[in-house]
Amino acid sequence: MKVILEKIKTTIKEEIKEFEKQFSSVIKSNIPLIDKITHYIIHRKGKLIRPIFVFLVAKMLGTIRKKTYHTACLIELIHTATLVHDDVIDNSYLRRGSFSVNAIWKNKTAVLIGDYLLSKSLLIATNNNYYDLLKIVCKTIKNMSEGELLQMEKSKQLDITEKIYNQIVFHKTASLIAASCEAGARSVHTDEQTALKMRKFGILAGIAFQIKDDLFDYEEKNENFIGKPIGIDLKERKITLPLIYTIQKASKEDQKNILSYIKNYDEKKKYKIIDYVKKYKGLEYATQKMIKLRNKALKILEFYPEGKIKNTLKIMINFIVERTQ
Repeated sequence: MKVILEKIKTTIKEEIKEFEKQFSSVIKSNIPLIDKITHYIIHRKGKLIRPIFVFLVAKMLGTIRKKTYHTACLIELIHTATLVHDDVIDNSYLRRGSFSVNAIWKNKTAVLIGDYLLSKSLLIATNNNYYDLLKIVCKTIKNMSEGELLQMEKSKQLDITEKIYNQIVFHKTASLIAASCEAGARSVHTDEQTALKMRKFGILAGIAFQIKDDLFDYEEKNENFIGKPIGIDLKERKITLPLIYTIQKASKEDQKNILSYIKNYDEKKKYKIIDYVKKYKGLEYATQKMIKLRNKALKILEFYPEGKIKNTLKIMINFIVERTQ
């Protein structure tokens, strides 16, 4: 999977190189503690999924410009900030196989670093008079906060329906990928209709991305795997699509058992819940929905001329549903 992502990056190799240079510059601070922490964050960089979407969409629709690099930076700032905040919320001490910011510098510092990164994203938009991007950024931050709070509320009550799940996933995950695609389009001054089509494309890709993450919660990993541990969503009482479908299809007795296992969770109960999900084909249902979303996203691309960049976007969409971490 890493090979596929590197292949995707080759079509925007120079853009990614310049982005990384600009991102390092943007994230810097005169405060030694902030600089130390941001330096640590940069050297644990992830897959850069969202900046890749920004550059691919922009390059498919026009010519990469200064605004496109600024767009990629502000999107990645928001993403990084939310990861730092998420680790605090989830009491998580590992991120991509390394210690999280809160594990090293404690929660208070981690929250403030997340706030610092969010403020930097807003400053990029305001300092350059990108009021179209500012609107996207503010709406996205609002959506992501609402999604997190809605999930927290529903996880306590254990009454998440598929409709509520879709709401949570759109707000928490898909909204930022949608913002990446829409803002990437707007950075090359495309028309309103195209920008909104790219937003729709991003929503579909984002929901598919989250469903794939949900499926990882039920897959055994090899001992060298440093991504998401099996059962982490169940442990945190996050009711995801495979489990929602299972509860919906299960007999009343099995429903009662599943909910009891979630409320009184431990390692033994984790595998009992996973057995129920497999019994009622929750994984198959989630996979089918993910593939449908992937196909809808690919259909949107049919409206645009064939070429290397469009083909790379297709590879990117397939990578989202086929990745192994």
